[in-house]
Amino acid sequence: MNKQKNILAVGSIAIDTLETPMGNCSGVLGGSASYFSVAASMLAPVKLVGVVGNDYPEKGWKMFKSRNINVDNVQIAQGKTFRWGGKYNDDYSSRDTLFTELGVFESFSPNIKQKDCNSPLVFIGNIQPDLQLVVANMVCDPEHVVSDTMNLWIDLFPEKLTDVIKKSSVLLINHEEAEQFTGRADIVSAAQILINMGPQVVVIKMGAGGSYVSHNNRGVFVPVFPVVRVLDPTGAGDSFAGGFMGYLSQTQNPDFIEAVIMGSAMASFCVEGFGLEALLEATAVSLYDRIKIIKGSMPEEAEI
Repeated sequence: MNKQKNILAVGSIAIDTLETPMGNCSGVLGGSASYFSVAASMLAPVKLVGVVGNDYPEKGWKMFKSRNINVDNVQIAQGKTFRWGGKYNDDYSSRDTLFTELGVFESFSPNIKQKDCNSPLVFIGNIQPDLQLVVANMVCDPEHVVSDTMNLWIDLFPEKLTDVIKKSSVLLINHEEAEQFTGRADIVSAAQILINMGPQVVVIKMGAGGSYVSHNNRGVFVPVFPVVRVLDPTGAGDSFAGGFMGYLSQTQNPDFIEAVIMGSAMASFCVEGFGLEALLEATAVSLYDRIKIIKGSMPEEAEI
C-alpha cells in the first residue's frame, strides 16, 4: 500500500441531543469535523481544525486520541461548545432542529499551523462559506480540496458558495441541496451544472437511494449498503466524506467511483448507532466486506 497522505479537516465540533424513533440521547459527541475525522482515521492520518469551549468533555479528547487524530489546530476558547439538537420523524424521512447554540463556534476563525497548510488533502465541512474560503486560501496547492455544504448556506450566501465550489476539486452535496442550488430536479442535469462551475468531481448523495458521481464526462449511480436497522442518521454525510477522502489518501491516481463506494460503506456504519458509537466500533475487515457487497449490487455504468 502507498504511504497514506495527511488529510486536513475543517468543520464543527459539537455536543448533540438526539431524538429518534429508536430512543433519545443527550451529551452526544458530534459535529461535522468529528464524524469526518473518526471515519477518515480508519484509513489515513487526520489533522483536525475546529474550536471547542472549555466545557468540552474529556471523553471527546480521549476519542480523538484513540484514533490518532491530530488536534494541534483545535482551539479551546472561553465559553460553551457548539450544541445542536435534532428530532427525526417516525420513518427518518425528515428531521427537525430542536435548538442550535453556536457558543464559541459563532466567532470561530480557523487558525492553521503553517506546516499543516501543506497537507495534500483538504476537507472543508459545511461551515459558513466565508470560512470555507478562508481555509481554501490558506492551504498550499493541495492535490484535492473537497467541500460540503448545507441548505442554510445555499439560502443565505449563494454567491459565496459559488466561489467555494470554484475552488473545490470535489463537491459533495445532497440531492435536495443540488436541486435548491441549481434549480434542477434531475440529478444528471444538476450534476452537470455543478461540474461546469469548476470541480473535477461532483457527488450528489441521495440517502437510501445511493449516490450519483459525475466525473470525466460520465456519471455513475452507486448504491448504499443495505443497513438492516437504522438508529441515527446524524453525521452519515460527513462519515461518507471521511471514507471518500480516506480512499483518496491511499492512491496517486484515484478512481472516484471507488472513493464513493468507500464513502457509502463507511456511512453505513454511522447510521447503526447513536452519534459516533457504531463508527468507532467498525473494523477494516467489516468495512471491506461492505465494499464487496456494494460492488456486487452496482448497476450498469450510465454514460452522460
